[in-house]
Amino acid sequence: MKLLILDAGHCLSLALAREANRRSDTELVIVEGLELEPGMLEEVAPQALVIPPLARPISAAPAEVTEHARAVESCMEACQAAGVPLVWCVSDQLYEDGFAEPIDEHVIPRPRDESLRRLIATGDRIRAEHPHHLIVRLGPLFALEGSNAWLNELLDTLVTGGELRGEADVTCCPTSADAVAMAMLGMLQQQHCGADAWGSYHLAGTEPVSVYTFVSMVRTQLATRLEGRGEKVELGGVKALRHHHDQPLRRVLNCRRVLDVFGVHQKPWRLELGLMLDAWCQANQPDEEVAKQR
Repeated sequence: MKLLILDAGHCLSLALAREANRRSDTELVIVEGLELEPGMLEEVAPQALVIPPLARPISAAPAEVTEHARAVESCMEACQAAGVPLVWCVSDQLYEDGFAEPIDEHVIPRPRDESLRRLIATGDRIRAEHPHHLIVRLGPLFALEGSNAWLNELLDTLVTGGELRGEADVTCCPTSADAVAMAMLGMLQQQHCGADAWGSYHLAGTEPVSVYTFVSMVRTQLATRLEGRGEKVELGGVKALRHHHDQPLRRVLNCRRVLDVFGVHQKPWRLELGLMLDAWCQANQPDEEVAKQR
């Protein structure tokens, strides 16, 4: 199976590359940016075109959101002409106001924000005009490298003594970019083998948690690891924010359909976070520790 991946520096693109390198059944062609050169789909002839998500669209500049939507629609038109399936990943923030219960796939976001509505219009076009599509809604992605990786930003702030801030009244499901990459390649392999299960799917980590609790857990787990190897580092603190005083916001994705259709299980974010912190600590050992291991 051959896939064409856009936005080479995105944390999800990097995770897809790592996962594909572990497999012998997947070839990736990864390009910079979200623009397709004329004739690229015909030349590469991929089984699908994959577009990583615009992270944190709620806080992105309107021009950035509009440009992302325009680029996705341009890619859709190219996929239509070339007969190539389209995979578009989108942020759970499109569910601007959240829901009291876990959000099912058939629930199309209806945000009030004008920029977010522009992304919804793009999704409506894809559903109406290109049947061979996957719209994959994701929880907040975290990874150690790449753009929009979140975790690397948190770690950099902590080790330099900066203060982290996280909403205590916003509940979500943090999602490992590595886990998404593994799930998506599995889904696309099944599609390549004739599953023909197109449509919208949710992928997120298990255990809903407030943003503040997640950020605090990152700090606690990092401090435990550094203390365990004898390092004394003054990590930055964590401050709780509250923006939804009347009604805490829950943005929790129900991922049952991806399990029922493709057999994909959600990955526990605590386990994924632990693995990433272990890898970060291994890569950031003091010089004397590295010398001892040699």
